[in-house]
Amino acid sequence: MRAYNGQLSDNQPIRRNTTEKQKQLRELKETLASMKPQTSPALRQSVQRRIRELETELRTAERQSAARAAERQNMPSRAGDSSAPRRPRRPQS
Repeated sequence: MRAYNGQLSDNQPIRRNTTEKQKQLRELKETLASMKPQTSPALRQSVQRRIRELETELRTAERQSAARAAERQNMPSRAGDSSAPRRPRRPQS
C-alpha cells in the first residue's frame, strides 16, 4: 500500500511532551526493576539505554526552560521601560 502525500512514515519518532517522557521513564525503571535474572542481556541493555536517553532529554529540557525563564526576567518590559525609544506621535487630522 502506498503512502499518500504528506503522510508520516513509521520511521519518524513520536513526539512526546515532558510529562509523557517522565511517565515513560518511570514505567521503564519499573520494568527494569521487575525483570527476572534470566532476562536476555540485550533486552536489559536496551531498556537501560532508553532510560539514559530519557534522563538526558529531560535534563536538557529542564535547562532550556530555566534559561528561557531567566531570559524572560532580564528582558525589559515595553510598557514601563523609559529607556526604550518611543515612536513619534502622528498628528491628528
